[in-house]
Amino acid sequence: MSFLEQSFSVKFDYKIYFTNSLFQSTNTILADFFKGRPAEGSQKIFFVIDEGVAIAHPNLTKDIKAYFELHRQVNLINDIMIIPGGEASKNDPQLFEQLVDAVDVHGIDRHSYIAAIGGGAVLDLVGYAAAVSHRGIKHIRIPTTVLSQNDSGIGVKNGINYKGKKNFLGTFSPPTAVFNDEQFLQTLSDRDYRSGISEAIKVALIKDPAFFYWIEDHANELASKHTDSMNYLIKHCAKLHLDHIAGADPFETGSARPLDFGHWSAHKQEQLSQFTVLHGEAVAMGIALDSTYSFFAGLLTEDKLQRILSVMLQLSFEITDPIIQIKDTQSPILKGLTEFQEHLGGKLTITLLTDLGTGKEVHEMDHQLLIKASDYVANFAKNNLVLNSINH
Repeated sequence: MSFLEQSFSVKFDYKIYFTNSLFQSTNTILADFFKGRPAEGSQKIFFVIDEGVAIAHPNLTKDIKAYFELHRQVNLINDIMIIPGGEASKNDPQLFEQLVDAVDVHGIDRHSYIAAIGGGAVLDLVGYAAAVSHRGIKHIRIPTTVLSQNDSGIGVKNGINYKGKKNFLGTFSPPTAVFNDEQFLQTLSDRDYRSGISEAIKVALIKDPAFFYWIEDHANELASKHTDSMNYLIKHCAKLHLDHIAGADPFETGSARPLDFGHWSAHKQEQLSQFTVLHGEAVAMGIALDSTYSFFAGLLTEDKLQRILSVMLQLSFEITDPIIQIKDTQSPILKGLTEFQEHLGGKLTITLLTDLGTGKEVHEMDHQLLIKASDYVANFAKNNLVLNSINH
């Protein structure tokens, strides 16, 4: 037998910057970043902005143009593209085509940049277009939601939804840099602000018990949009995610997905709701379901389960709804298990809890236990609703 073999590794590195008012003329973080990355020839930067962000910050495009007029390390493409935000942006193939067309029209090459300002869905879409255009254009992410600043916007995944399946098309392609600007969080609705906290609960439950205790202790502050508490949550959650990415399987070649705790049902719930349920809201319900399943499977004590459910209710999360409730073995949400396994590309691997801060992988889910777990969560939510109404 005769063969040739090749083996090589590629080093990736990028930084997450934390700042306020990124495009204020006196804020040189972005300009200094470009100064530290000189290149031969002229570099361009093309901005894509989430429509919701553009509406909430009507001076944003003007501020961007003024910033690059003052700091001229790269050449700004003045035709800033504004696209619809939210999960709908990942469902519309025409938006992807428009981005690729813009790369072509404006001559964006592999030494230039595409910068995306928006929530996680817009970052996913633009990141995918950047990754496949010219086999990889430098991508800068500027996340504008709690969820994207502490989770989706800082990782290595990009993608769009296709054939009715979440992230069916996508790439593993790290950004060149991420700039978290706390100013963008100030205009979020209560719903969007709260939604991202679920990913912090998730990573705390599987990796860092002290962080979960901190969330318990600061739940009221987080619910009332206390700036310092939210800044700490975002930065610590981001660190835990980055630590995980730096581990043995950053591009997920295996079937283990600890950071997808609570996600098998969340992804399906989003689809079944026509994406009217936000990702973070679906994750909160998925965490509630899988934590309760962990209890019924004999892995987690009931008192610890109730601490998990209670802190999510304290943060005003819904922990169940009709879509995610499992009445029988034909409940539509259960199709999420099959689709999750297909997405993993191997055997089913679900993370459950053995303790606050400790995850355990299992390779099957008992439908009867899931029915019991779903019923328990629904009753817990109902009882707490009644209790709160009596107390008030």
